[in-house]
Amino acid sequence: MVKLLLDARALLGESPRWHAAEARLYWVDIDAHRIHRTDPATAATETMQLDGPVGCVAPRANGGLVLGMKDGCALIDAWGDAPRPFGPALLAGIPEQRFNDGCVDAAGRFWVGSVTSDKSNPGAMLFRLDPDGSLTPMIGGLLTSNGAAFSPDGRTFYHADTPTHALRAYDVDPATGALGDGRPFHQFEPGTGRPDGGTVDAEGCYWSALWDGWRVVRLSPAGELLQTVELPVQRPSMIALGGPDMKTAFVTSAGKNLTDEERAGQPNAGGIFTFRVDVPGVVQPGFGG
Repeated sequence: MVKLLLDARALLGESPRWHAAEARLYWVDIDAHRIHRTDPATAATETMQLDGPVGCVAPRANGGLVLGMKDGCALIDAWGDAPRPFGPALLAGIPEQRFNDGCVDAAGRFWVGSVTSDKSNPGAMLFRLDPDGSLTPMIGGLLTSNGAAFSPDGRTFYHADTPTHALRAYDVDPATGALGDGRPFHQFEPGTGRPDGGTVDAEGCYWSALWDGWRVVRLSPAGELLQTVELPVQRPSMIALGGPDMKTAFVTSAGKNLTDEERAGQPNAGGIFTFRVDVPGVVQPGFGG
């Protein structure tokens, strides 16, 4: 059963990340320029206000956070600290782009992609940020880089360019971070929602939040639809698995750009929702930088 954990009223809630050591859910409101961390036991939430958009966050192995921001990546050493740039600011001077979705692989590398507001120009990219601060282009020709997640063995990388309605899978070398050719993983029919943020569970199944789809779905490692969970909001944005047993799903959502009529039909748009799952998630590695 789906429950409302937090009536956050986020403009663009995104990037839920379970921090196992802290037993807290980190998440962002991109358009409000905020990072939040929530205690699921009480729904108590702390907030950091930033000076610009933050597309995604992930814990660091030695404490603090790595962020994907407007122009590049940044680090926070402790909660409340100001972000400090880390790596090249590759998106500086490209006003129509910002960093969007990201995840950390088992070697502590941060895979982070951009989004472009210029939908006539597929100029967005997926990058790999290594712990030494180097930023390597991995996939180009994108509009909205999304859905980044790795299989439990680290040998398959999942990714979506949201407007295409398609999820793709890539072979990856866990040692070097080299990416092979992509292949179709799952194609969603137009009008049924577009794949936004995702995660992988311990059985290697991929969960996808479907923007404008009112639901999240679970897909087998072969891309077959296994489970659908309907949500009371139109725009679920990303799903994470966490909690003490890693069997609680957390789903962020967006509340911006809704008409009065749409808002009346989904009063908790922008909230964070939870439900229980049968197969636990995988504890996410920390960024090594």
